[in-house]
Amino acid sequence: MAWNEPGGGKDPWGGNSGGDGPPDLDEALQKLRARMDKIFGGSGGGKGGSGNNNLLAIVLVVLVAGWGLFGFYQVDEKEQAVVLRLGKYLDTVGPGLNWRPLLLDRVFKERVTEERQYSSRGQMLTQDENIVELPLTVQYNINNVKDFVLNVKNPELSLRHATDSALRHVVGSSSLDEVVSTGRGKIAEEVKLRLQQYLDSYGAGILVRKINIQEAKPPSEVKAAYDDVIKAREDQERLINEAQSYSNGIIPEARGKAQRMLEEALAYKEQVVAEAQGETNRFLALLTEYQKAPEVTRQRLYLDAVQDVMSNSSKVLIDVEGGNNMLYLPLDKIIESSASGSSATSGLKGSDVKSIADEVVNRLKRETITSSSRREVR
Repeated sequence: MAWNEPGGGKDPWGGNSGGDGPPDLDEALQKLRARMDKIFGGSGGGKGGSGNNNLLAIVLVVLVAGWGLFGFYQVDEKEQAVVLRLGKYLDTVGPGLNWRPLLLDRVFKERVTEERQYSSRGQMLTQDENIVELPLTVQYNINNVKDFVLNVKNPELSLRHATDSALRHVVGSSSLDEVVSTGRGKIAEEVKLRLQQYLDSYGAGILVRKINIQEAKPPSEVKAAYDDVIKAREDQERLINEAQSYSNGIIPEARGKAQRMLEEALAYKEQVVAEAQGETNRFLALLTEYQKAPEVTRQRLYLDAVQDVMSNSSKVLIDVEGGNNMLYLPLDKIIESSASGSSATSGLKGSDVKSIADEVVNRLKRETITSSSRREVR
């Protein structure tokens, strides 16, 4: 039979009223307090004192249970937690369920595997005293959670200040051309190394993964002047390339001409030397013959010289045997007149000149014979 069914005289709170009415609640509470007094060492004094002690014990139990229950905390997979006990470093815990004594320990959780980043932009002065506006993005994560939490009060703010200092130092040591064009990759690496040195000296527990320097540009106030400088630089490069192209074309040609002139000079030298040597040998040979027969050799040299001179002359003198007159033939004039009067030929050939000279000589001979005959008849 169930306890709440009529009859049986059973009391679910341990009492036996002997009747059929509901259980006595006051009696049940008193029994519960008595059991709590036994557990916590309470005295069996008066009713009022016993009630207060029992209530205090219940409150203490509840507080202790809540203190122990709220001491549990969860660390995620991407996190690590730094535990401080009474303000002093105690331990670094990894992912999982952990417990701490509440009010004694403090737990600081940080996502150590997450890659963080922030962007910055500022105007700075280059080495050649030009103002440039340089935006960049810093990617980093936490490599030592204890240093990140304890060594620096605000590590991310310190990171921003250190980045600005490293960037200005590197840009201040670089020219404008390096910053805006070819040297951005090198500048990013130098900034990364210098920034990591700063953070390591701070003990910030931050590892810089990468620094991306975006397109650098001059301030808007001087953009027009900067565009003119860029255009002038492009014109300079174009003119240099044109000059280099012209140089590549003219220098080999000049070198070729110089080499040809050197070869011609060398050939002329060899020719002159050879001719001089030949003339020397000929003179020595003539000298030998002259020493053997001076008169004959002198006459032969005279005839050769006259022949050379007269062969280059355009004038002919004819002396007829038995006559007293010497005929002068201007062959150069005859040739010029024949060339101007005739369109078929450009001048007289050597055979034509010889035939004319023979005809003139024959006519002179006939005239001489005729004049001689007349004198004899008289």
